[in-house]
Parts: sequence; C-alpha cells; structure tokens
Amino acid sequence: MEMLRPDYIFEASWEVCNKVGGIHTVIYTKARLLQKWDDHFIMIGPELQKDTEISPEFIEDSNLFPAWKEQALKDGLHVRLGYWNIPSRPVVILTDFTYLYTRKNDIFGHLWLKYGLDSLSGQWDYINPALFGYAAGMVIGSFYHHQLKASGTVIAQFHEWMTGAGVLYLKEYVPEIATVFTTHATVAGRTLAGSDQPFYSLFKKQTGDQVAAGYRVVSKHSLEKTAAVNADCFTCVSEFTAGECIQFLDKQPDFITPNGFDSAIVPEPAVFDVKRAQARTRVLQVVKALLQQEVPENSLLVIKSGRYEFRNKGIDILIDSLGLLRAVPPENSIVVVIFVPAWDTGPRPELLERLKHPDMRHPLTGEILTHQLVGEDTDPICRRMRLRGIDNAPGNNLKVLFVPAYLEGRDGILNLSYYDLLPGFDLSVFPSYYEPWGYTPMESLAFHVPAITTNLSGFGIAVKKLPGYNGNGLYIVERNDENDQQAAQKIADIIRAYAAFPESKRIVIKQAAEAISKHFLWDAQIEWYMKAYSFALQKKVKAAVAK
Repeated sequence: MEMLRPDYIFEASWEVCNKVGGIHTVIYTKARLLQKWDDHFIMIGPELQKDTEISPEFIEDSNLFPAWKEQALKDGLHVRLGYWNIPSRPVVILTDFTYLYTRKNDIFGHLWLKYGLDSLSGQWDYINPALFGYAAGMVIGSFYHHQLKASGTVIAQFHEWMTGAGVLYLKEYVPEIATVFTTHATVAGRTLAGSDQPFYSLFKKQTGDQVAAGYRVVSKHSLEKTAAVNADCFTCVSEFTAGECIQFLDKQPDFITPNGFDSAIVPEPAVFDVKRAQARTRVLQVVKALLQQEVPENSLLVIKSGRYEFRNKGIDILIDSLGLLRAVPPENSIVVVIFVPAWDTGPRPELLERLKHPDMRHPLTGEILTHQLVGEDTDPICRRMRLRGIDNAPGNNLKVLFVPAYLEGRDGILNLSYYDLLPGFDLSVFPSYYEPWGYTPMESLAFHVPAITTNLSGFGIAVKKLPGYNGNGLYIVERNDENDQQAAQKIADIIRAYAAFPESKRIVIKQAAEAISKHFLWDAQIEWYMKAYSFALQKKVKAAVAK
C-alpha cells in the first residue's frame, strides 16, 4: 500500500512545554525528526501559567500566523503562539482551557449523548485535562478552516487519555482531519499496578470497566477507551501495552509505535567528558555538605530518577536493596541519589549554608533530603528509608540522598539540568514493577550509563530480543508478584559487584550500554509513526471514495 505523507502534523499532549513524566521526553526528542515539516508541524500544549507568566520552555512569537491568531481570538479561543525552547524549536500553540469551565456541563453532556463518554464522576484531575483536549481539538479545527482554508492532508495526533476529547471533537466537527490516538499506559493498567493487588495475577481476570469502577477512575478510563475506539488510528508504545489495550480497552492497537531517543541530545565526547566531571564534582559537593562527611572522589555514583510512583517504578524495591547494602556495608564507597520530584518548597536553608561553609569536623547522621519536603514524616520514600535503617551514619560506605525537586538547572542546590547531571553517574537503577516502556533506562544507556531494569518493562523486553544481547550494558532483573525480596537482593548484588569492578571492565560495560541504545534511536523508530499517519490518511481516502 502506498505510504501517504501528511501536509500538516498537529501533535497534542499535556506535556508540551510542561514536564510531568516520560512523555515530555518522548515528544521533546522526537520533534527533531519532524523538522522537515518546518512550520507545518505544530505542537499543542496547555497554557498553565497565569497572568503574564510564561513557561520557561515556551518562547512566544507574535509574528506566527498573525491572521489566524486574530481570527482565533475573535472566535473566543485562548491561544499563545511561539516555539518550544529546545534545539529543534518546533512551533507550539499553548491553549488555555479554563474559559471552557462555564460550558463543561454542556460539553460533557453532549459527549455522553454522542459517544457515551461517562464524565459524571470525573473530578478536577479529569475535568482539566479533558477540557484541554477539547480545546486542542477546537484549535486544530480553527487552524484547518481559517489558515489552511480546509485544504491539504492533515494529521492530528493525541497522546494519552488527557487529550482524548480532541479526537472526539474532530471526528464530529472536522472529520476531514485524520486522527491518531496514542496511549503510553492504560488508565486501568497503571491504576491496578499501583494498588496493593498482584497486578500480573489479576491481569486477565478483570476488565478495564471493572478496574475503573473498583478504583474510581471511571471517567478517565471512559475517555481513554472512547478515544481509542473513535480515532482513525490507535497506537501504543510496546507489545506489553498492546496486551493491556486488548484486555482493558477491548481494542487492538493498529500499530505499536515504540519510543526512541535522539542521539543529538548526547554531547560530543570532549564536551561529554567536561560535563561528566562537572556533574560528579557538584554531586559530591552536595553529598559532603549535606552529611558533613568526607566522601571519596572515586565513589560509585548511582542514580534513580522518574515519576513518583512508589510501587510501579520500583522505588520500594530499590530502597529495600539499599537496606541490604547498609546492613552489610560494601567495601567500596557507593553514593545513591534518588531524583524523584515531590512537593518541595525549595532548597533547605541549612544545606545552602553548609555549601558555603563546609564543616567536616562535625559529621551528621540522618540527613537525606536536599530540599524542604512537605509531609516529610509521611512521605513513602522517607518512611521506607527509615524502615530500612538508611541514615547515612559516618563509617558506612553507602550514602543515599533524596532530591525531591525538578532538575531544570535552577533547583537551588544542584543547579544542573537532568541531562547535565546524568553523565556524572556510573550506574542507574529502574527496577519497575509496571513499566509499559521505560524511557529513563533507555536515555541512561544513550548517555553511556549502564542501567538496571526489569523483565516487566517494555524496554527490557525489547532489549532481551536484540540479537547478541548478553546481559552487558543493561541488567534485566526478573520480577513478578511474589519475588520482591529476591529482586531486592539481586539489585544489591549488582550494585555491590559493579562498585568493585576495575575501570577497564566498566569501560567495556559502558560501551555495551551505548551500543544497545543505538537500536532505539528515533531515526529508525520514527518510521512507525509515519506508518500510523499513512494508515489514518488511507482511512480518510477510503471514506471520501465511499461517499
């Protein structure tokens, strides 16, 4: 079948210019591969700033499509036009959605009558993104009619349930536009896995509707399912997620569109070495200042990062493994830093003071946090650390820090972005219990940092299938519903062994990590998106012929 290429591509996501999780990185890194469309590739994100504030990721440009913008504002749409402040600088339209609050009952009522979308129990964590998706659909429709004069072939891709209402809007009001709906993890799957129930034992025993009702996520699940059914093309990111879609959404994805990585983000060797040295120096400075203890310069630096999903992301198992390392202290110095954004209110003043005036004469015990954390006493990470006796006492070769801030280069303590910090680490740990893909281990390998993941991550499953994979570069730990203790022990053993490896062996493993990452570059993966776009456009062609 002939591959059809769109004249225009719109891509809507809650994470355009708004970092929440891995989807932000997916669309951020993929954007360069769509540069050939120039200003015919337009990303749409939520306008979340108030008054005159603008997201630091967004560069406003009043000269972009001025005639259309004037018409859009006249029609009551609330938009800002500009570019995403990333190297590829894609065109971005940020749309407000709060102006739809007064119409929300009418909108959701209509979507119920038209599509059977059940918004009745949806709270604000449903209402806001659902209205954003609807507003995004309105923006795309307006652009198509007024800027494009209802001509040309157009793709509108919507990521995750949060944008699903855009699919429904376009299907009803601008059916000429071909829609693609992509799920990165199903609502029912993520919810069930994050509960205390054995996800893999229950996976085939419950429908998505049953899970949604049991865990009170009916509206989110309904929007996801309705968008999947009504999009011209439905895609997901891995074989594992495809199984979820069949089980929970009663819908077979048309394509699997795996995530990729843009190698252009990785610095050239000379720059990389400088960044690695800078990152290591800064991390060790912070560790020493926080603990008021000397830490060897050649310490093994281990990183854990990602969203705050305590069980799904395997944070619980990681801390359990660190408890095992603390109980039997390693011979080599190991520093583990957990970068998981939480509700922080800024840098700890006492740490800022210690960074200015280090005092190694009075070592401290019990220091873990770099930033002020709201609800520290009940925070799951802090509680698990205390439960496992991790207190950073002098004399133990294991040190653990918890950084609950977003790493955008201005957190007040490290003041380096995530990609500037990552090269400084020697090993990364992502022991997920539920991970439809697993972007963080993939980007870790691309930055020459070997990683630990599990057989339950889409990325781990994909790497296992690579010809010649021998376990080097990416350690894949077996996990299931019953083996938490064994998995924790395995992770502890890997970290302990890696800390003892000579530099020559570490170099070989780093090279293996980089080699694995090259199998997952966007240059190869982007073709799956092109196939999905062509599939959606072919549907429109067939529909037009049928008329």
